[in-house]
Amino acid sequence: MDKYIGKKLEGRYEITELIGVGGMADVYKATDIIENKEVAVKILKKEFAENEEFLRRFRNESKAIALLSHPNIVKVYDVNFSDRLQYIIMEYIDGITLKEYIDAEQVLTWKDSVHFIIQVLRALQHAHDRGIVHRDIKPQNIMLFTDGTIKVMDFGIAKFAREDNGTQSDQAIGTVHYISPEQARGDDTDEKSDIYSVGVMLYEMLTGQKPFDTDNPISIAVMHMQNTPKRPRAINPDIPAGLEEIILRAMEKDPENRYQTAADMIRDIEAFKANNSLTFGYYTGNSASADEEDEEEVSTPDSPTQYFSAAAAQKQMANSRKTATRTRPTYQEEDEYYDDEDEYYDDEEEDEEEEEEKGHSLFIPIMTAITIAFIIVAVFFILWLVKGVLNDPGKSTKYEMPNLIGMDYYEAKDTYSYLDLQIDNTEYTSYEKDVIYFQDVQVGESVGNGQAVKVNVSLGVSMAKVPEVKNYHYEYARKILEQEGFITELKYEMSSDGTEASNVIRTSPEAGQEAEAGSTIIIYVSKGMNNDSIEISNMVGMTLEQAVKLCEYYGLVVEKVDEASLEPENTVIAQSIEQGEFVESGTTITLTYSNGESPSGVVTYTLPIPEGVQGAYTLDVIDGTGVSRSSKRIVAGISNSISIDVSGTGSETLSVVITSSDGKTATIGTYNFDFANVNFTTVKEDINMAFEAIGALQPPTEEQTSPAPIEVPPANNGNSGGEEELTAPPAPDWQ
Repeated sequence: MDKYIGKKLEGRYEITELIGVGGMADVYKATDIIENKEVAVKILKKEFAENEEFLRRFRNESKAIALLSHPNIVKVYDVNFSDRLQYIIMEYIDGITLKEYIDAEQVLTWKDSVHFIIQVLRALQHAHDRGIVHRDIKPQNIMLFTDGTIKVMDFGIAKFAREDNGTQSDQAIGTVHYISPEQARGDDTDEKSDIYSVGVMLYEMLTGQKPFDTDNPISIAVMHMQNTPKRPRAINPDIPAGLEEIILRAMEKDPENRYQTAADMIRDIEAFKANNSLTFGYYTGNSASADEEDEEEVSTPDSPTQYFSAAAAQKQMANSRKTATRTRPTYQEEDEYYDDEDEYYDDEEEDEEEEEEKGHSLFIPIMTAITIAFIIVAVFFILWLVKGVLNDPGKSTKYEMPNLIGMDYYEAKDTYSYLDLQIDNTEYTSYEKDVIYFQDVQVGESVGNGQAVKVNVSLGVSMAKVPEVKNYHYEYARKILEQEGFITELKYEMSSDGTEASNVIRTSPEAGQEAEAGSTIIIYVSKGMNNDSIEISNMVGMTLEQAVKLCEYYGLVVEKVDEASLEPENTVIAQSIEQGEFVESGTTITLTYSNGESPSGVVTYTLPIPEGVQGAYTLDVIDGTGVSRSSKRIVAGISNSISIDVSGTGSETLSVVITSSDGKTATIGTYNFDFANVNFTTVKEDINMAFEAIGALQPPTEEQTSPAPIEVPPANNGNSGGEEELTAPPAPDWQ
């Protein structure tokens, strides 16, 4: 048994099982007994804990992820770098890796592929904006939830792109199947290296193949530097042309020819999703069909990418000549570890490759002879199989796989005697004893006589005694019951036996009784002995679930009303009884909560027209894309202001533009329109300058610019002292 399983880290994280083994660290599932939630614990392997380079990478991972907060990046809750143990507490992901999904599906649809890739790109854009480059993007480092949500993890070899000091982390590190050319060469890497890896993943999803694949990781790295991959549409003609262009642009050997940011790649993918027939014209030099290119040799070393435009190709050829003497990547002086291959490669392999090249003349005849012998054996084997089928036709009988789940195992063996039912696993479940709850062959699949089918058989329903939790605080009682495998439900009532508020009065089933593991135990929580008036709390801003539980605790009857709001979905935005009011138990309270939809409304924008404006003009409210949202004609002299209605949803920043009859245009100002609250606020504004810019504002006359005469008040206002009474001017109204 693993030495960590059953242990508690810091008295808080109880490790329950090993869920992953990596090159540097092992990952365990654990329970945070304080927060009562499952977490993942990544513990650095002992053999690496004293290695400064590996320890630096491990610390770098926690440093990198701690800066990140994004729905598509795994969360980090806690870290520990003591002398005895180094670990990271992370979000527990109940899903599978993207690699497992690709292996199961082989070739993904373009819709599924772009759905996954866009989430990966959004996660990377968030990291890149903070100076963090992942440098090991691959399907193994991407988790997939059952709802299709993606989480990028394992920033173990990430580096901070904005750091100037070069270290060994700048060398070629990562998985060779997805490595960028510059990373394979040992050059400095930046965000565009991650984009190349994303392009390789998209290539694999849509074709079912990696662009470069051999048994030798070094050869794969060289191919990434020098060879041109086969066009995706040559492998899978169903790939849309525009999506192929996106893949090839992401996989350009020269980083300057790739997408420069993840956001750039997202924009192209979103444009393609909106119009599946869209092409981008990135690769104008290619006129051959996909089938023709499939027959062509496309892996000439040191050639520029064949699909790029002529200008880009010339640039790549110039870069290629500079590095023509490089026939293989530059690695660290020490052996480099590849976690995908789980092997070490050193300089001795170079000598072995040179020896293999010298013996090339003997290699080809030997392989030819082996191939011929293999073909002969295969032919005889096929003839033997055909003969066996013809001699015994009963063996080729095929059946549709039946549904065994829910059947008694022994009954199933008697009913489907042509199947070889084998028990693979047994455990306590919600099924009765000896009932099948899993089969490894899907219903409807073709099966033959005597075919082995593995099944899991139930040991019956597991029972457990309900522990005694009376007079415990309800939160502590919940933890005790849930640790026994029960589900808990809280109900509140007034105590008749003196049980203090928030403590447990009783449970149902009662303590000492046996109940099915996984069944629900109702905890009755005391509201105290006093049944006087209840003071209403402020529930605005709570989640609907939290507010309902609080109301139920006080014995209030809840009515729920949903409403469009800018607040997150299921957030309480209003309550019918104000905070601080006193009501009796049983009073009905209405909670209004956000349904997640942005509210719509019409905002009236009013423009004061400066004095001296002459002529006729057009007023437009323009959005960020340059589209007019509302327009109105102005004729000077009719009114000293003009109003225009603008409709929209949520909140938007819009510009107000004035246009003269001869086509001159000027921006009056920029404003934030809040359609939820039906108002607008000024970001910046200069009305007079706008009218002057289009020649609509006439300069003031001499009479208008002359100062008004100053009236001198009489010497005596009737004061008894005979002196003028001085009064302060009224305070300005800032409201």
